[in-house]
Amino acid sequence: MQTFKGTKIVNGIAIGKIKIYKAPVYEINEELVSDIAAELERFEAARVKVQEDQNALYEKEIKEGHKDTAGIFEAHAIMLDDEDLIDSCKEIMSEGHTAEFAVRDGFEAAAEMFRNMDDEYFQARSADVIDLKNSMLDVLFGADTANLQGTEPAILVAEDLAPSETVKLDKSLLLGLVTRQGSSNSHTAILARSMNWPTIIQCHDITDDCDGKFAILDSYNSCIYVEPAQYVIDELTAKQHEDREKEAKLQQLKGKPSETKDGYKVRLYANIGGPKDINAVIENDAEGVGLFRSEFVYLDSKTDPTEDEQFAAYKKVLEGLAPRLVIIRTCDIGADKTIDYMKLDKEENPALGFRAVRICLNRREFFKRQLRALLRASTFGNLGIMFPMIISKWEVQECKEILEECKKELQAEGKAIAEKIEIGIMIETPAAALCADELAEEVDFFSLGTNDLTQYTCAIDRQSANLERFSDTHHPAVLRLIRETIEAGHRHNTWVGICGELGADPELTEEFLKWGVDELSVNPKSILPLRDRVRNADLSKHKEDKSPAAQAEAGKPKGLLGRLFS
Repeated sequence: MQTFKGTKIVNGIAIGKIKIYKAPVYEINEELVSDIAAELERFEAARVKVQEDQNALYEKEIKEGHKDTAGIFEAHAIMLDDEDLIDSCKEIMSEGHTAEFAVRDGFEAAAEMFRNMDDEYFQARSADVIDLKNSMLDVLFGADTANLQGTEPAILVAEDLAPSETVKLDKSLLLGLVTRQGSSNSHTAILARSMNWPTIIQCHDITDDCDGKFAILDSYNSCIYVEPAQYVIDELTAKQHEDREKEAKLQQLKGKPSETKDGYKVRLYANIGGPKDINAVIENDAEGVGLFRSEFVYLDSKTDPTEDEQFAAYKKVLEGLAPRLVIIRTCDIGADKTIDYMKLDKEENPALGFRAVRICLNRREFFKRQLRALLRASTFGNLGIMFPMIISKWEVQECKEILEECKKELQAEGKAIAEKIEIGIMIETPAAALCADELAEEVDFFSLGTNDLTQYTCAIDRQSANLERFSDTHHPAVLRLIRETIEAGHRHNTWVGICGELGADPELTEEFLKWGVDELSVNPKSILPLRDRVRNADLSKHKEDKSPAAQAEAGKPKGLLGRLFS
């Protein structure tokens, strides 16, 4: 028996033969050519063909009800119209290089730009560019990429999979997925979660000679067993059967209240990136949207999106999810999320730089376009507006003043606005958490962005592999700031939610409920498992006992959280 370790993406057990997936590798001719016009024509023909293919993949996913993944290919088709990308390739060809050479170098340069960003989501977008590069090369070389998956059900092992490769897979033949490379935010990971395939990534050591061998993928333990021992087969076969029973039970939780055994109710909301995610919210029975990342409206546009363009996107989500509350975070561009048309200066320390609400308050008209669009869309559903990267009370007050100015303008123009719109802020810095009492006086709700809160509190760049052993998402300081923020919000009748990764952390769910969190906002796929944990919790056992014996016992430390908060 051989055991290969990786990083889990989707929990599950897959049992069957291994199929090694190998994409074609091309040798690029680096010699100069004389007929530049012919290369430009070949490039354009390939670009049009790949764009048509991406649109076809979009339609396929829509038809199959996978709206959450269809947006990937819609974005790919738009990317192939990017003038900077096209011009860089044409410039390479103008120097006498072939279309293949220009695609390789031009697309690689664009991918490198994404890789150099600090935000792991945008680092992972480099895979989109590489996907398009490979699709362009497939067309230019006239490659036949059919049947790379084989014809039998199998656990697929690949170096990595591009979005178009993943979607083209025959789902009926895919038992599980293992990649040697990849990241937790790659589209391969996103698609794997969407399809609920048992998946591990970064399984670097698995070799090609495993092709055709019997194996068991145990993503719970982040490993794959090749030619496993009988006791492993017996144990994991039983675990697979147990999983199927659990999944059937989770489906029965749809429509059930998110309430503990002793009656404490919490709202379970979803984090989404755009209209493409509406279906995932509904399918997974999320009670609302705790975070709509509006920066995608900007990132998916070649120019600064107009008020009407923004209005259309917000209206679609609010209308599609009404009457659920949809909290839309205002533009969180800047730092690693750079956009050429915004002409932001390069900064030495972008994580602490000109970003999010700091841009909005400095570029008032830019901010007003978004706020006007949000207010106009508010009548089509239940809107909450959330300001990111707030550290001071005056910032909230100025945001609200500009919002009020927009309201008056729209009313003067005869445009309708919802009577009630909840206003909130993200608590994602120690400054905001420590000033939560005074900030709570200004807003209806807080949303704890625990990813950034952890990074800023611990001074740890969560993208750095060198710092992994120092990074602790359960750091006592982070947990204390979360609890103190919840308590501060409640002192001022401000409800408090958590929208970072900790919101779905099963080790902390009961602690958050004990502390009185009002809402947890997570990936749509995490809603039903989280509801199950909530419904199995009983907070009554944590209620304070006033007896002398209990008071004496309370003075003793009870683990990490007891030492912190007793």
